Amino acid sequence: MQSYWKRNQQRLAPWIFLAPGIFMFCVYVIFPIFQSVSLSFYEWDGLGEKTYVGAENYIELMDDEDFYTSLKNNVIWLVLYMLAIPAGLFVALFLNQTVRGIRIYKSLFFFPFVISQVVVGLVFSWFYDPSYGLLNIFLGVFGVDPIAVLADERYVTYGIIAAGLWPQTAYCMILYLTGLNAVDPEQIEAARLDNAKGVKMLWYVILPQLKPATFIAVVVTIIGALRSFDLISIMTDGGPYGTSSVLAFYMYEQAFSEYGFRMGYGAAIAVVLFLIMMVYIAFFLFKMYRDERGGH
Repeated sequence: MQSYWKRNQQRLAPWIFLAPGIFMFCVYVIFPIFQSVSLSFYEWDGLGEKTYVGAENYIELMDDEDFYTSLKNNVIWLVLYMLAIPAGLFVALFLNQTVRGIRIYKSLFFFPFVISQVVVGLVFSWFYDPSYGLLNIFLGVFGVDPIAVLADERYVTYGIIAAGLWPQTAYCMILYLTGLNAVDPEQIEAARLDNAKGVKMLWYVILPQLKPATFIAVVVTIIGALRSFDLISIMTDGGPYGTSSVLAFYMYEQAFSEYGFRMGYGAAIAVVLFLIMMVYIAFFLFKMYRDERGGH
C-alpha cells in the first residue's frame, strides 16, 4: 500500500484534498436536487403522509396563471439582468485607470456588492416611496406627478430589477477588474504600434483576453436572475396581486407560506426552474467550449 501511495502520490493528492468539498457538495446540492425531483411526484404538506400523484403537479402547472406570470417575470429578469455585464465592464475599464483618487471611486463602486440584499431592498423601497422618496422628489422638479413604482403592476418588476442591477453590476465589475489585471501588456503595446485604440482596442485586443471573466459573469448573472427572491420578498412580497412574483418566490409561497404548504407542487416549480437554469448554463458552457476548440 505504501509503495502504491509513493508511486501515485501526485495523482491522488488533489483528490484527497477535494474529497471533503465533493462530499459536502453531493450532500447539500446533488442529493437535494434528486430529492426535489422525487418529491415533485407527490402531494405532501410537510408533516403527514406523502401521496403519490404522478405528473399531476406538472399538469396543474400548465393551467396555473400565477405560474405563467412568474415565468414571464423571470424572462424579464433574465433579459434585463444581462445589462449588468456591459455596465460592470465599463465601470471596470474606468476604475482601471491610474488617476488621483481612484481608490475612493473603487470603494464607492465596490460598496453595493458587500451590503446585504435586504439592505438594498429597503434602500430602494425608500427611494421609490411616492410621498418622500428621492425618485419622486426628482420627478417633481420637472412637474411629473408621483409614481408609486412598487404599487403599479406596470412598473413594479422593472423597479425591483433596477434595485438588483446595482449590486450585480458591482459584482461583474470586480470580475472584470480581476481580468484586466491579467491582460497581456505586450499585446496592448503591439496593438498601439498598429494604431489600434478606443473601440478597436477594446473589441479586438482586450475583450478576447477577458473571455474567462465574461463567462463567469454571464453564468453568475443568469443564476442570479433566475433565483431572484430576497428583493421581491423585501420590496413587494410578490405584489401587487402577485404581479411581481418570480418562480423562486412562487415556489416559496406554495411550499412554505400560509397559502399552501404544498411541498410537492413547490418541488415541481423548483424542478422547472432548475431545468431552465441548466439549459442556459449548458448553452454557454457549450459555446465557450466550442470557441476554445476553434481558437486552438
